[in-house]
Amino acid sequence: MANTINVNSEIGKLKTVVLKRPGREIENLTPEFLKELLFDDIPYLPLMQKEHDEFARILTDNGAEVLYLENLMTEALNESDELKEEFITSFLQESNFLYGYTLEKVKEYLFSYSTDKIVERIMGGIRTDEVNIPKEKSLLALTLHYPFYVSPMPNLYFTRDPAASVANGVSISKMKEPARRKESLFMKFILKNHPRFSGTEIPIWLDRSYKYSIEGGDMLVLGKGVLAIGISERTTAAAIEHIAKNLFVNQNSITKIMAINIPKSRAFMHLDTVFTMVDHDKFSIHPKILNKNGEIDIYLLEKGDGDDTLAINHYQNIGDALKFALNLDDIEFIPCGGGDIIAAPREQWSDGTNTLAIAPGVVVTYDRNDVTNSIMRKRALQVIEVPSAEMSRGRGGPRCMSMPLFREDI
Repeated sequence: MANTINVNSEIGKLKTVVLKRPGREIENLTPEFLKELLFDDIPYLPLMQKEHDEFARILTDNGAEVLYLENLMTEALNESDELKEEFITSFLQESNFLYGYTLEKVKEYLFSYSTDKIVERIMGGIRTDEVNIPKEKSLLALTLHYPFYVSPMPNLYFTRDPAASVANGVSISKMKEPARRKESLFMKFILKNHPRFSGTEIPIWLDRSYKYSIEGGDMLVLGKGVLAIGISERTTAAAIEHIAKNLFVNQNSITKIMAINIPKSRAFMHLDTVFTMVDHDKFSIHPKILNKNGEIDIYLLEKGDGDDTLAINHYQNIGDALKFALNLDDIEFIPCGGGDIIAAPREQWSDGTNTLAIAPGVVVTYDRNDVTNSIMRKRALQVIEVPSAEMSRGRGGPRCMSMPLFREDI
């Protein structure tokens, strides 16, 4: 492709997408460390992989090229031994408690494997009983009660969060939670060094070194020059201001940014867990993000008089804000669980609103959210269900599990 990144809407036909097949990082989950690793339960990996393979098959059968994060990383590292050394060193240095002799022994352990196995172990976690470190040479090895020198990364199958494609560029996330911060290092390294991308000047709208957190699950490219970003548990207002200024100065595709101030909770961790676009004028929404008057604070950002200024207008009616920003006469909302007091929170917990549009009016959803799926079909949407008994345990749905690189323009 002449342009490797092209995402100007949420609903343009999906042509290229990055996934991560769940691996040994899931089997390195234990009850003691679930909270630290941001999981509520331990999925059964063989069934989880079968479900994920079905998800990938659905995308492929509908015309999308599926790229796997682990394969892209392996291919990038295979470009040279210098790149392999650079990445391993950078990654291990971000594993904060590794130092000195222990650091060198873990690095030596990794270099004993082929490139694909290096990637597998970095992503899956490196246990203390896997590395031969003489105890008399390392105080860390003697006193460490944590079972890993490098923690597993079980959230990696949510490829949406560490980076987000916006127009012809990418935002590399500064992840909020320590358990996920190293995830964005993979996409940064791939975009810079993988032969598919390295020959192309890909704009980076925000780098992972930025001070304040922002995550891809909060970013929705609505189309018509509009980007929606959630002010959420994981994304800060400061980061939204920063990326807005970068976008307004350095490109012409995105001209408006809707900052949507959603409730701050684990259940509502990203904007796409409570609000997604499914067609030109249709949106799935969890009613609980609105107050008792049906309102929510929305701030419409546009370029100000100078490069470092923004013009901001405040809305409280999400329908009015969307109609104005997208120049639409009407908006149709599809409430999660039909807005029922039980079905809505139950299905939102299982990502009933985390739909992945693969073409206008064609969405991929979890099969377990039957109330929401039924309503979508009644609203003339084509709903393709993916099995979700195990994948849903990680608290993310089809949109969370996919990072589009290329969509057809609409």
